[in-house]
Amino acid sequence: MTRQVAGEAEGEAPAAELTAWAFYDFANSGYTTVVITAIFNAYFVGVVAGGGPSAPLLWTTALAVSNALALGLGPWVGRSADEHGRLKPWLGVATAACVAGTAGLAAVGPGDVLLAMALILVSNTAFGLGENLIAAFLPRLVPAARLGRASAFGWTIGYVGGLVTLLLCLAWVRWGQSQGMASSEFIPGTMLIVAGVFALAALPTFLRVHERADPLAKGRRQTGGWQRLRRAWDEVRQLPDLGRFLVALAVYYCGIQTVVALAAVYAQQAMGFSEDATITLILVVNVAAAAGAWLLGRIHDRIGGIRTVALTLIAWMVAILLAYWAQGPGLFWVAAFLVGACIGASQSSGRAVVAMLSPAGHEGAFFGLWGVAVKLAAVVGPMTFGALSYLSDGDYRLALLATGGFFLVGLLLLRGVDEERGRQAASRWRSSPAATA
Repeated sequence: MTRQVAGEAEGEAPAAELTAWAFYDFANSGYTTVVITAIFNAYFVGVVAGGGPSAPLLWTTALAVSNALALGLGPWVGRSADEHGRLKPWLGVATAACVAGTAGLAAVGPGDVLLAMALILVSNTAFGLGENLIAAFLPRLVPAARLGRASAFGWTIGYVGGLVTLLLCLAWVRWGQSQGMASSEFIPGTMLIVAGVFALAALPTFLRVHERADPLAKGRRQTGGWQRLRRAWDEVRQLPDLGRFLVALAVYYCGIQTVVALAAVYAQQAMGFSEDATITLILVVNVAAAAGAWLLGRIHDRIGGIRTVALTLIAWMVAILLAYWAQGPGLFWVAAFLVGACIGASQSSGRAVVAMLSPAGHEGAFFGLWGVAVKLAAVVGPMTFGALSYLSDGDYRLALLATGGFFLVGLLLLRGVDEERGRQAASRWRSSPAATA
């Protein structure tokens, strides 16, 4: 039996609490925007690792290993949270580790490759676990009919957070450049900005968001980490529509993760964008992502989650084709704006569908599997792009076109998911012997 917080409508948290939940998306988005996508990645490759042939490989290796760790630990952490009916202690550990690891990057200078990789390993793994845990709160805060809008609200606030953090960092970078500093002198300061924004913006979540799930019965508790992981996989098989959707999500997320990791590289290498133009591109994509998440969140609750995700995947394929055909900046900017809208909408709607199809009180475990799908895609997608680019002798356009195949396959896999049947199965499963064994 879930607990209800005084003063809230049945099945829905107060607006202030939902806003406090969304502020975690605001808090952690600066990490991906600045550290993974816009600033520290280039600093690592060009300065820390010296810009040699092995530099990109060292960076992608650190990301791949950290994503693999988050992939393996996610179900274990989620299961542990469900057993005690408390998500916030684990969320606190993940947040502290990510903030500390990010702040530690401020100490990284030229040649500090192992230190940088170790700190990325800590911070990115913790980021992935925190992403799973904050998502698991969603179905405990709003009823099924409002999941799409609530998820989109969080994602929209998140992109705003990414923009704010990036603008603060860019202001610091411009100041450093105006003082004649080298990048090794002003880039480390951006890591302190990211860590500070993360820590401060996450406070409302810990102060205002309440736990609602009761601990699982003692008979359901399992002490071994591998037992918890195996149990989570066994349980999702009893919810076939959730399982099918997680497979579809893992496939189309390969395309999303590829674009997130390599959009700036494609803009510079295939389109000839300057560094300033690339930064502007990232800002535009984030604005479009916030708008797309907000708009599609309202459509989601009207037409259903599966149809909304399918709509975004079609738009993704159109955007990929436009970018492939673009020979000049005009058409590429159109593709970039569409990509931004798709990124926000497809991710927020996918999170809402997982929330809808997960049995109440077990969200931590199933969002752990959601994290597995997302992190597996973060390894497979970019590696596939890299391999195709290498095999095609640096043909970025061909590699990008092939990336569109992930969205096509994901769209085809969605055809086997019945949203209403999945919701009914989740309701039955909670009271079945499998759920109480």
